[in-house]
Amino acid sequence: MRGSAFGSLLEDFDRAARLLDLDPGLRQILARPKRQIVVSCPVEMDNGDVEVFSGYRVQYNIALGPALGGIRLHPGVTLDDMTARAARMTWRCAVAQVPFGGSQGGLVCDPSRMSRREIERLTRRYVAEIADAIGPDRDIAAPGLNADGQVMAWVMDTYSMRMATMATAVAVGKPLEIGGLAGRPGAAGRGVAIAARQAARSVGFALPGARVAVLGFDGVCEEAAVVLERMGARVIAAADARGGVYEPRGLDVGALLEHRRQSRTVDGFAGGGPLGIGDVLGLEADILLAGTAASPVTEAAAGSVRAPLVVEASVGATTAEACRVLQERGLLVVPEILSGAGRATAAHLEWEQNRRGDSWSEADVHQRLDARMGAAFEAVLGAARKYQTDLRTAATVVAIARVAAATRVRGMYA
Repeated sequence: MRGSAFGSLLEDFDRAARLLDLDPGLRQILARPKRQIVVSCPVEMDNGDVEVFSGYRVQYNIALGPALGGIRLHPGVTLDDMTARAARMTWRCAVAQVPFGGSQGGLVCDPSRMSRREIERLTRRYVAEIADAIGPDRDIAAPGLNADGQVMAWVMDTYSMRMATMATAVAVGKPLEIGGLAGRPGAAGRGVAIAARQAARSVGFALPGARVAVLGFDGVCEEAAVVLERMGARVIAAADARGGVYEPRGLDVGALLEHRRQSRTVDGFAGGGPLGIGDVLGLEADILLAGTAASPVTEAAAGSVRAPLVVEASVGATTAEACRVLQERGLLVVPEILSGAGRATAAHLEWEQNRRGDSWSEADVHQRLDARMGAAFEAVLGAARKYQTDLRTAATVVAIARVAAATRVRGMYA
């Protein structure tokens, strides 16, 4: 198992468990997934052929509440990766004190080679196969790679039809028309921006006027850049897989987003000069947003980072070895299980409004997200100081301590 995605996560778990002097029995419980489900999903394709797709759903831990986890549609989906992601969601929810456990699901398919109708049929068959294991009080589905709000709508509809009831709370990230959350689009990026703001304060500088460089300008990093600009920061550089752009006075993030939508890259943006992807790390910046696992900050590259604050915006954006180098150099690294807790917080708000038959306003969502993320950062920072460790280990310590406490109080069901 060591060397696998889940094995790498267990290394972080082991470090935190040692610091906590965790009871051996609890250690065994928390280091294993509760349930791993493997299903086969036959689907009639548009040409009349039948293809059978493999699907997974891993429920890692439910000590704090029903599981929450995304659905990924990708050829590289594996049971090991699903287990690692389910464990990470468990810790992410616990860090933010979101009363959910962690899960993750995936289908081994290539959606780029499938029609929308084929994706719908596959999604619905997958939900039918795992319907007995999911539900508003069991396991809540969330968007994931190649699974957007429309996919979540199909999940909700299929489950509701199967159970002969309206079960909006079985999935989050849905369109507004069927119980989606105002303010949820962008919640993940907003959470990253709030984490960056709190981290900046902890190292002694204010966000207004701070220089931000973005490695991996897409998805969550785009959202975070918008919020950071509104908070007064200057996004001076951005890079994606095809190139980069630099403007020391600050890029116009809105214009950059429009350029990227049209060109599918930041390369060639007229509002700044060209920049090599590797050159982003060496810029004179205050914050480095690391947002891509496809081109992470590696151990070899960590020595060239000049920003005193590095914020992970996606899983695997910095390697474990790179984190150690950065920390040895005195740089502060905000781990994804902390910065990524905004997505889990928004998911809980959507689930709660669905259960209550109510709705939050966008202002309410932003206010609650700010409060929850702020409290999470302070808890992790406190643990880092108490145990004299880095934020990555401290975040895992906070999460494990909370899940272990709930497990201990609930006792052993025989």
